Amino acid sequence: MQPVLSVSGVSKTYASGFKALKEINLDIRRGEIFALLGPNGAGKTTLISIICGIVNRSTGRVTVDGHDISKDYRAARSLIGLVPQELTVEAFETVRSALAYSRGLFGKPASPAFVDQVLKDLSLWDKRDAKIITLSGGMKRRVMIGKALAHEPQILFLDEPTAGVDVELRKDMWAMVRRLRDRGVTIILTTHYIEEAEEMADRVGVINHGEIILVEEKTELMRKLGRKELRLELRSPIAAVPEALARYGLELSPDGAALTYVYDDQAERPGVASLMRDLEAAGIDFRDLETQKSSLEEIFVNLVRKEP
Repeated sequence: MQPVLSVSGVSKTYASGFKALKEINLDIRRGEIFALLGPNGAGKTTLISIICGIVNRSTGRVTVDGHDISKDYRAARSLIGLVPQELTVEAFETVRSALAYSRGLFGKPASPAFVDQVLKDLSLWDKRDAKIITLSGGMKRRVMIGKALAHEPQILFLDEPTAGVDVELRKDMWAMVRRLRDRGVTIILTTHYIEEAEEMADRVGVINHGEIILVEEKTELMRKLGRKELRLELRSPIAAVPEALARYGLELSPDGAALTYVYDDQAERPGVASLMRDLEAAGIDFRDLETQKSSLEEIFVNLVRKEP
């Protein structure tokens, strides 16, 4: 399937010589939720700004549903909705008029019914005639999302959309994101709340030092890189791990009452079944066991930590 968004060989070097992006290649599939993760300063916002035509790239090409972002800017940009990190809204405009104005900026015909539906979807209906200056920070964030949706984009960028907002808005927003995805809208999000990416995303990309270091299906990423941990509570404490079990790299708790075995799908280490057999052979009995899997956050932290 043809990607709805294609980034090819994109780099950005500022006049100071700082290289913010280094040869980015990335294809986004139509209708997916793609989480772009990276530490502060990794290049996430720069990449989004280039795709949206806000920042000029130094090299490379960006196409949006086949439209070159430079040669056919208006057509490409009309397909994109952007919710930036910063709260940038017109203080003395009413909520409803702000959305209607944004719709008109992209050449869409007036549609009060559509604008009203967006207001209802974002729980802004009761504030539709309020001036934006009177709203809380969370409500202003909702208005920004409404403005981004007002022209019915096919691709929606959410750049740290839930930073500093309340739990209720976060829940509302992710419910809305799911509805949009169900309607075929492609969602690209950056977030510091990695548990949100773990819950929402179909694919995950990790960017660090201006380079994409990984793009993977979320489930496959967690299968390949997620560590699994098996903890065994022993019936009787032991003083040390027997030499016969050394190959498992077991960790003995300080009180000698528990053993922890860490394994993953890629490591060339013996499996759990053989561990159980060897424990029995060594005369070590356990009364309980529990397993844990790495979260996406732990995988992300480990990936970034490995980067120079």
